[in-house]
Amino acid sequence: MGQLAPEHRLRRLELLVTRRLDGLLHGQHLGLLPGPGSEFTGAREYRPGEDEVRRMDWAVTARTTLPHVREVDADRELTTWLLVDATPSMDFGTAELDKRELAVAAVAAVGFLTAGVGNRLGAHLLAGTGIRRFPARTGRAHLLGLLRLLLTARRADTSADTSAGTGSPSGRPSLFGRPSPVGRPPSPAGRPSATDVPSAADIPSPAGRPSLADAITTLHRAAAGRGLAVLVSDFLDGLPDGEGGTPAWERAVRRLAVRHQVLAVEVVDPRELELPDVGLVTLVDPETGRRREVSTADRRLRERYAAAAAGQRELVRQALRRAGATHLPLRTDSDWVAEIVRHVHTQRRLAGAARPPVAAVRGGAA
Repeated sequence: MGQLAPEHRLRRLELLVTRRLDGLLHGQHLGLLPGPGSEFTGAREYRPGEDEVRRMDWAVTARTTLPHVREVDADRELTTWLLVDATPSMDFGTAELDKRELAVAAVAAVGFLTAGVGNRLGAHLLAGTGIRRFPARTGRAHLLGLLRLLLTARRADTSADTSAGTGSPSGRPSLFGRPSPVGRPPSPAGRPSATDVPSAADIPSPAGRPSLADAITTLHRAAAGRGLAVLVSDFLDGLPDGEGGTPAWERAVRRLAVRHQVLAVEVVDPRELELPDVGLVTLVDPETGRRREVSTADRRLRERYAAAAAGQRELVRQALRRAGATHLPLRTDSDWVAEIVRHVHTQRRLAGAARPPVAAVRGGAA
């Protein structure tokens, strides 16, 4: 069938997201600060000179014999900021999707399902050469332009033999209806034009290649107002070499979580968790280009690799938890839509449990 045009791939992705996730995130979202709104959250004692009499909750006042006022969540427009990791390590994949494609799918899910009147979406793209910033804007055209850019972005040049299952097999069909080449730039027909992509600004980076911690810090500085911050990465950058250390990006995530609700989408491929027994293979570090021949027939080596990988994933999970971020792991060999559905339902149950029951607060309102 050949390589589909970006518009066709985007349409296929949009249909998949909206058909299977529609209704989960649509509708009103709770404001991050109390203020004028319509969503009742409870009641508190009246403070003379500060509260308005028209906000009095007469039912609670009668039940407690003390003046109480209604509290509501503010009706606010939602601003979502995305940080998408497009460094070479994200071009790896051995399953239905590679990590870059799964990252685009996660961005699409967030973008389509948080879209609404007045809601804005902005993004920072972390690549091997720097950080690109896309201002927060409204509208479906802005989201589609951002997705088109991610789909057609130039990939790292890695020419390793992936036939042993340690990379993305050439010609593998994918979610987007095209082969998933490794280390190949998109064809000229697939490159976005100036009118297809949102306007972007290149952000000066520290000396050398920017790290994930640098990108999170840059996002924190750019996102002035409160909102939702979504980090899409494999979080492999900045991990400590030995035991007992902390990731270099943990402090930056913690600072970001002070102002924003942070969702960390961790993208993982099964070959990063365990090695198959396929004999002698050549492994390539996509970030540095270093190569090493490894005999996967060695059972003890495979066991040590699996243990080290599990420890690495646990380190990432604990670091994100300490930083106050919500963790959503997605695997390239699993149903990522089902994972997002389970995550949303879990978060809604937790939010519902944390909110006081309206009937209990209002008491004898009937």
